[in-house]
Amino acid sequence: MAFFDFLTDPAFWSKAGTVALAVLFFGVIIMSHEFGHFIFAKLFKVKVNEFAFGMGPTILSRRKGETKYAWRLLPIGGFVSMEGEDEESESEGAFCSKPVWQRFIIVAAGATVNIIMGFLIVVIMLAVTTTPESGIGTPEILYFDENAVSSSYGLQEGDVIKEIGGKRVFSVFDVSFLMSRDDDGVMDITVKRDGEKQELKNVKFQSMAGETGNTIIFDFVLRGVDANFVNVIKYSALQTATLARMVWLSLFDLVTGRYGLSDLSGPIGTVAIVAQAAGSVAAGIDWEYLLLIMALIAVNIGVFNLLPVPALDGGRLFFMVIEMIIRRPVPQKYERFIHAAGLVLLLGFMAVVSMSDVLKLVRGEF
Repeated sequence: MAFFDFLTDPAFWSKAGTVALAVLFFGVIIMSHEFGHFIFAKLFKVKVNEFAFGMGPTILSRRKGETKYAWRLLPIGGFVSMEGEDEESESEGAFCSKPVWQRFIIVAAGATVNIIMGFLIVVIMLAVTTTPESGIGTPEILYFDENAVSSSYGLQEGDVIKEIGGKRVFSVFDVSFLMSRDDDGVMDITVKRDGEKQELKNVKFQSMAGETGNTIIFDFVLRGVDANFVNVIKYSALQTATLARMVWLSLFDLVTGRYGLSDLSGPIGTVAIVAQAAGSVAAGIDWEYLLLIMALIAVNIGVFNLLPVPALDGGRLFFMVIEMIIRRPVPQKYERFIHAAGLVLLLGFMAVVSMSDVLKLVRGEF
C-alpha cells in the first residue's frame, strides 16, 4: 500500500488543487472566448450547430432548439460550430450568408471578451490588493532613494513619466516593463513637469549583472492615488492597455531574436505558472501576483488571437477586411487552404513549445 501513500499527503492535494485551479482558469478563458463568438452569432441569428466545453469525445450533451450543447472529455478548450462557417451552405442562418460587418463582429467578439475579462481581473486586483497607505500606483515620481543615480541625470520629484525609450507609458506597469527591456541602464525618458513635457536624454540607472543579463535598479518610489471607484476603473483600463502592449512588444522581441523559443510557454507552461502563483496564495504570499498572471494570460490570448495569422481569428478578420475593400469575398477554397496550412504550422509550433514546457517541468524550472 506504500505506493498509494501519496494519496494521504496534504502536500499532494495542495499541489493537485492548485493545478486543478489553473486548468479550470485556463478552461474558463477559452470558454469565455467561445462564448463571445456564440452570443453574437445568436444575436445576428446565425445557426449554431454546437457549443462545446472541452475537446475530444462527448460525455454529456443536450439539444435546445437548433443548438447542441456538449460537455467533452478533455477540459481544455471548447468550440462553437456555426453553419456555413467553413463551408458553403444554403441553409437559413448560415454564417457565410451574413453581411461582412456582422461576421467581423462575431469573429472579433471572442478576443474582445478575453480582453474584457483581463480588464475585470485587473479591477479585482486593484480593489482587493491596494492598501490605503500605498494607493494605486501611478507613473509619478514621489521621492528618490538615498544615493539615487537617476536624479543626477535630470529626473526630479513630481515628474510624471510619459515615455521611456520613445514608447508611451500608460501605467505603472509600463515603467518597470519598459525599463527592464533596456540593456545598458541608459535611456531617454520624457516627463511631464510643471504642466509641460520635457525630454531627458541618456538618463542613467544603476544595473546589476545576473545570469539572464543586466537588471535595472529602480532608485525612486512612485506615487499612489486613492483606490476609489473612478481611479480603480481608470487605472484598470490603463493597466489593461499596458498588458496588451506587452504582448505585442514581446512578440517583436521574439521575432528580432531578443528572446528565444525557450522563453515561450504554451498551455502546459501556462498551467504550471498559474498553479505556481496559486500556490503562493495558498502559502499566504501574494494575491496580486496570481491576479496579475491571470489578467496577463487573458489579455495575451485575446491579443494573440487578433494577430493576422491564418487559422487564428485575426487571420479570418484579415480576409474580411480584404472583402470589405474589394467588395466581394475571397473564394472560400483559397481561404480554407490558407487557414488549413496555417493550422498545421500553428500546431507544429505549439508542439515544439509544449515539448519545451515538458522539459522545463522535468528540470523543475516552473
